[in-house]
Amino acid sequence: MAFPETDHPIGTGATGVRIETDAMGEIEVPAEHYWGAQTQRSLQHFAIGDDRMHTALYRAYAIVKKAAALVNAEGGRLDPELAGAIVRACDEAAAGLLDDEFPLYVWQSGSGTQSNMNVNEVIANRASQLLGGGLGRERLVHPNDHVNLAQSTNDTFPTAMHVATLLEVRDNTLPQLLALAAAIGDRARRWHDVVKIGRTHLQDATPLTVGQEWSGWEAQLRAAASRLEQSLDAVCELAAGGTAVGTGINAPEGFGEAIAAKLAELTGLPLVTAPNKFAALGSLDGMVAVSAGLRGAAIALMKTANDMRWLASGPRAGLHELRLPENEPGSSIMPGKVNPTQQEAAVMVALQVIGEDSIVAAAGAQGNFELNTMRPIVIDNVLHSARILGDACGQLRVHSVEGIELDREAVAAYVDRSLMLVTALSPHIGYDRAAEIAHKADHEGLTLREAALRLGVEAAEFDRIVDPSTMVGDPKRDLGL
Repeated sequence: MAFPETDHPIGTGATGVRIETDAMGEIEVPAEHYWGAQTQRSLQHFAIGDDRMHTALYRAYAIVKKAAALVNAEGGRLDPELAGAIVRACDEAAAGLLDDEFPLYVWQSGSGTQSNMNVNEVIANRASQLLGGGLGRERLVHPNDHVNLAQSTNDTFPTAMHVATLLEVRDNTLPQLLALAAAIGDRARRWHDVVKIGRTHLQDATPLTVGQEWSGWEAQLRAAASRLEQSLDAVCELAAGGTAVGTGINAPEGFGEAIAAKLAELTGLPLVTAPNKFAALGSLDGMVAVSAGLRGAAIALMKTANDMRWLASGPRAGLHELRLPENEPGSSIMPGKVNPTQQEAAVMVALQVIGEDSIVAAAGAQGNFELNTMRPIVIDNVLHSARILGDACGQLRVHSVEGIELDREAVAAYVDRSLMLVTALSPHIGYDRAAEIAHKADHEGLTLREAALRLGVEAAEFDRIVDPSTMVGDPKRDLGL
């Protein structure tokens, strides 16, 4: 049906307060907002810190409510006109037009009841407005009887959690992680044949190429992305249809399957109804799995970023094999200083994600009987981790990796001075004699060649055997060139 255009499509247009009611009685609500009595009570009772529930959750919740309205209308349980208004209000919320109507704190009922009712109230009042009705006691759409029909917080909140997580990881985290890996891979192939000295235990080791080193970072990030993507399977199963404790009371037969199919249609996600609703309500195992996937990606990101900042250290008193882009002044007191700021930010993000995963794991173990009541803190941490991890990968790629260059002179100098090239001599003269050469060169300040010749190695033999370019394996094969 066609709805009349309202004067205030994303606000009531009123000022002052209006009276809303719930099972606890009357309460004053700011007249300019769509939320109702239970939202207002939550704002008063849970004013803890400044941590607000993520808008991504509410946008996903709106999609869940839209799917429920469509399924209920198709089943003849909801008047088509009311359903149409609810669907339009849900579309506005999912598009972000009603973000200001979802002000609740993370710290609330562990089931997420306050957030569910916040969504129900906003959708009900907006839908009533679209139908030409009033708000609050004058509304034509009821938050419980219509918007929450055949649903409970206990099954819709975890459903919204899963949808929000899937959308955030699919649309932001994974693409950014893979784009970073691709940018690193591009440089690996560009520098596939540049021989450099390897390092183990932070000490000199045998040579490899710059491309081989960078290919390790690329492979680690891609493997982490693959594991993260696999973890998403655990949140494709939805609790919707289980209602209060998993039995499906007050929901019609087949509602779980129908709403899962509708949500899959609306989102393009491979969503299915959870085969066991008691596990879906009583546990948070799927979210714990995704959080672990995010932690794994954070660990790969931290290793990569840390290697980069070590290799960029200097320029005169560090390794300085890499030249980082000069994005901003590095010091308020030391002129001309350039710091690895993108790498540092990435490491801090990785640490945050690792810490948040610890919270999610602990919360996942807090399920009691038919419900895990740690859901708000879990979705807060998972969505935050997914967002900052994706953003950090994007920033590191755009503002650092894509502009990194090699200090080829430094790379070559380290190879020339390395003592560990003596490893190539070991099969020919024995481990002990090769070690003697290395120690002599180090203690007397000689080149490796000078020490070898003084200890009886023929010059021609040394030059034939100790050739760094022959000690790096097959870089083209390693990089698929």
